[in-house]
Amino acid sequence: MQRKRFIKISGFSAASLFFTRTNAESGASYQAMGFPSEVAILSSGQWMRLTGSGNQWTGGPVKVKLEHAGESLTVRIHAPGLELEKVRLGWSRVFPPDAKYLGDHWERSYGDLAWEHVSARRKAPWYLLVHDGRKTYGFAVKTGAASVAYWQASGQQLELFLDTHSGGSGVVLGDRTLLAATIVAIESRAGESAFQTDIRFCKMLCDHPVLPEKPVYGINDWYFAYGNNSRDLILKTTSSMADLAQDVSNRPFSVIDDGWSLPSVRGNDEYCWGDDYSKSNAKFGDMSSVAAEIKKLGMRPGLWTRPLLANKNDSPTALIPLRSDQKNLKERSLDPTLPENLQRIGDIIRLYKEWGFELIKHDYSTYDLFGRWGFQMAEEMTAPGWHFNDRSKTNAEIILQLYRTIRKAAGKMYLIGCNTVSHLSAGIFELNRIGDDTSGKEWARTVKMGVNTLGFRLPQHNAFYAADGDCVGITTAVPWKENRQWLQLLAESSAPLFISAQPEAMGAEQNAAVKKSFDLAARAQPLGIPLDWLTNPRPAKWELNGRTVDFDWAYTGQ
Repeated sequence: MQRKRFIKISGFSAASLFFTRTNAESGASYQAMGFPSEVAILSSGQWMRLTGSGNQWTGGPVKVKLEHAGESLTVRIHAPGLELEKVRLGWSRVFPPDAKYLGDHWERSYGDLAWEHVSARRKAPWYLLVHDGRKTYGFAVKTGAASVAYWQASGQQLELFLDTHSGGSGVVLGDRTLLAATIVAIESRAGESAFQTDIRFCKMLCDHPVLPEKPVYGINDWYFAYGNNSRDLILKTTSSMADLAQDVSNRPFSVIDDGWSLPSVRGNDEYCWGDDYSKSNAKFGDMSSVAAEIKKLGMRPGLWTRPLLANKNDSPTALIPLRSDQKNLKERSLDPTLPENLQRIGDIIRLYKEWGFELIKHDYSTYDLFGRWGFQMAEEMTAPGWHFNDRSKTNAEIILQLYRTIRKAAGKMYLIGCNTVSHLSAGIFELNRIGDDTSGKEWARTVKMGVNTLGFRLPQHNAFYAADGDCVGITTAVPWKENRQWLQLLAESSAPLFISAQPEAMGAEQNAAVKKSFDLAARAQPLGIPLDWLTNPRPAKWELNGRTVDFDWAYTGQ
């Protein structure tokens, strides 16, 4: 029986998953991932197994070198003359048949994170946790990798895939050697829960997180205005909600969402060109004065933008090519491998700083780069057969270059990544939207997207960035008894709290609850712990501030 073989051969022990080595000079002992038992590459749609063992693997001109550095295992690839699509590393491992597995997501999550039994086809982006009922083990690549990584596990094998595509084609590295990934692994300590192991693991994955100086909280207009906003509406809601924030040492943000920018003139050509995010429309007027008014009212101004969206003035040579699965695409995106496009993106971010904004929420970049949302990336990140102008960089490197451009231009402004690749956002942005949109219209959507993402990605909070679970949409369309629970969970979880409050939905009870929540969110809170996350994809039992809280999500959707 596999279970008996599992106990006899490995006991799922540290010895079977790791090896321990001692640095002869320092005498320090390190626990690290062992070398793989097989390595293969994908080029021109064909897999080729490399020969070798230990830290050296070769095949034709391709060389894959692995090297230990403390608790890490680095993977370097030299592939001159090839279009390199993927590298696969395999380890022989005996997993118990009743073990459960948890992966991350490519960018934000979509209400689909959960502990599951093994599926050979299930991809676990970036990291994989395995829980056997007694202990928890983790396998991951560190944040900021030069490839897009995912794990796959079966009963007998653990595999790591390093995706090195450039667009939908293999990267052309030339003669340079790519540091594709740095692998780390973990084993739970005695008495440590799976959630505690996850927290410790995430802290191992990001060496230098960029975090807000103080907890971030505030308001956002999207979930009641849905783009139908204006200067007057923003200032009205800012004024009323600012009165509910009592902490003068850490003032809340008022984030202006989509609806402020200048629409392109619609022509008779085949495209509906995007807005110009360097100019405001007549509903808002001068954005410098809007930011100044928000500050006068007692909040810190924030602004939503879409950095890669092209507009009517852009040359066709500046754009990402149309992809095979998007022939009817109405919006076009800038190619960030062109230096002039990166310069323009940086200039616009600097413009927001000149206007007086203190936080920028940038959105849509993963979709604009690859034409797919994270839930559509189960097979591949993007359609095959196309590439960026610069084919020498992997998709991960292109994303990182874009993020670092935005970071440098932003200076001390806080950045929230939305629809950004989580593992590549870490160490660059102060905040990251970790899940898909909640809702001011459908309570079931808030439970699916908000509760699920908070329950399973909260270990990334203050390890990668401040993990934003998205807004509480207080509107007349959602029963207050439901929204009150989501408000409480966010306020006491330690995660950022943003409220999107329709003026007509705010009464005495709502004002009192928001006031209390703002007071909590303005101060550092203990990290919330989902106590039933091993069995419930939408955790209902939480430890908050040292006490157990039971929520009734009343979720009946799919």
